[in-house]
Amino acid sequence: MNRIDAVTLRQLRALRAVIDSGSLTGAAGDLGLSPPAVHGQLRALEDLMAAPLVLRGEHGAFLPTDEGRAMLEAEAQIAVALETCARRVAALQSGHTGNVSLGVVSTGKYFAPRLVADLRRALPEVEVTLRIGNRDTVIQWLGARAVDLAIMGRPPRSPAVVAEPVGPHPHVIVAPPGHPLADADPALPQDLLAETFLARERGSGTRILMTRFLDRIGDGTPWRMVEMGTNETIKQAVIAGLGIALISLHTVTEELRAGRLVSIRAIGLPIQRSWFLLRREDTPLSPAGQRVHDHVRDMNGSFLPRV
Repeated sequence: MNRIDAVTLRQLRALRAVIDSGSLTGAAGDLGLSPPAVHGQLRALEDLMAAPLVLRGEHGAFLPTDEGRAMLEAEAQIAVALETCARRVAALQSGHTGNVSLGVVSTGKYFAPRLVADLRRALPEVEVTLRIGNRDTVIQWLGARAVDLAIMGRPPRSPAVVAEPVGPHPHVIVAPPGHPLADADPALPQDLLAETFLARERGSGTRILMTRFLDRIGDGTPWRMVEMGTNETIKQAVIAGLGIALISLHTVTEELRAGRLVSIRAIGLPIQRSWFLLRREDTPLSPAGQRVHDHVRDMNGSFLPRV
């Protein structure tokens, strides 16, 4: 009964060398071993397979038996597999291939698909997986190491991250065409505070920014807010006249161009922020992750919607 699980690469290479050279001496020279050592490897392989693998030919050269040919075919397949594996490992180490998970906050969904498409064209062997969530969700992904890189506005305090600005992120207040504040230049704080603001859910970076802005200009004056789940819902609600909204300019570029929304002019607007590319401080990027990181950084925000 053969014991295939105990076969070693050294034994298979000894068989290959003996057949290719035709002699133990030739095989020993090719492998850098002594003839007795090569003979020992060959005998061990025959014992494991419980079959003769070589025989002497008419002129004394070693030839494979049918069993030996089967072993040589296996050795050739193993050699190809190992060579392929070596190229794969080299590609992974160089960053030319690999898998990278990119988390982007919900507001970034208006540019994230284009960014991933650009990355796939520039780095075709790197598989970039896009994950979209609100700010709290993306921070949780970073904390759980569920994403390699993330793009968001204000970087979190925890987990500790390395954050690099990759482009401007302006925020504006939008209203429907014909709104009383549409022609104000500028709209006064008390007029803004008298409006109903449509806002994202708790934990959204845009909502945090809106709250800080209104608290600052109101100095404690209460204001009304209606919570909505998505930017798309907020935009449609503003167009319908249900309120106004402080929102990322990158989410309303098309609506402003088409005249379906207008931007309200007021002191302190637009609020200028930046998009940041984040990675965990305590976790080094894979070579592929580093290539994606460097490419996004070097794009200098060219993937962002043109305002």
